[in-house]
Amino acid sequence: MSLGAPHDAVALGELAADIAREAGALAQRRRSEGVSLAATKSTLADIVTDADREVEQLIRERLRVERPDDGFLGEESGTAGGSSGLTWIVDPIDGTVNYAYGIAAYSVSIAVVEGQPDPETWKGVAAAVCAPALGELFTGARGEGAWLDGIRLRVSEGNAAGALLGTGFGYDPATHDGDLALVRRVMPIARDLRRMGSAAIDLSYVAAGRLDGFFERGLKPWDFAAGAFLVEEAGGAWSRHELDAARPLLVAGGTSVHDRLRAVVAETTSA
Repeated sequence: MSLGAPHDAVALGELAADIAREAGALAQRRRSEGVSLAATKSTLADIVTDADREVEQLIRERLRVERPDDGFLGEESGTAGGSSGLTWIVDPIDGTVNYAYGIAAYSVSIAVVEGQPDPETWKGVAAAVCAPALGELFTGARGEGAWLDGIRLRVSEGNAAGALLGTGFGYDPATHDGDLALVRRVMPIARDLRRMGSAAIDLSYVAAGRLDGFFERGLKPWDFAAGAFLVEEAGGAWSRHELDAARPLLVAGGTSVHDRLRAVVAETTSA
């Protein structure tokens, strides 16, 4: 594969899509194999952990061969520096609880950004989110839009009935009261909520106009780098808000929905 210039967004997007597709197929295959294996000689939790690591290793090896000078940040294997000015940010299986339980809403999330893997300073270049069990691959490249199966995506701006919003909660019980309090503040502008368990899919759905907006506290860079970029390329906006230092809040949506969510965040901060 010829990638052209180091910052060729289209070529980088094609590479991200190719690797995400291959990684998604591996994750799906391991999930199918793991169900049988866990019934005989292992636990499903071990299978999921092994699959996370194996999928990330596949992605990292592909990038080592294709893009040896780029940096890397993965959920499982951490950070590696590079000299090209580009960093790949990877979640090998976003939605691992869904994956473990056999729920189809899990994904492989791959983004490449200019600069360090810091959401406050990076600039997105390309991304891909593959949901293999759903048969969907969302892709995007800077200035070229976000796409699904040859159809260009566009965010929704909601309607008079209110915004259909996605959200998620952390697994620490100590955080649940704060998350539920935020939901109560958001509900006056919401038509309804969806809680699918994969932030990368939620954000891809915002890009596709299937959700009007999304909010969640405590996400890591690998959880949202690809999906947030797709929202941008589909004409939307995203931002992060330090409600508390340990669990910043990500807000995304069409510009009007994003701004309404930001207003709720401001009320929460001042309350």
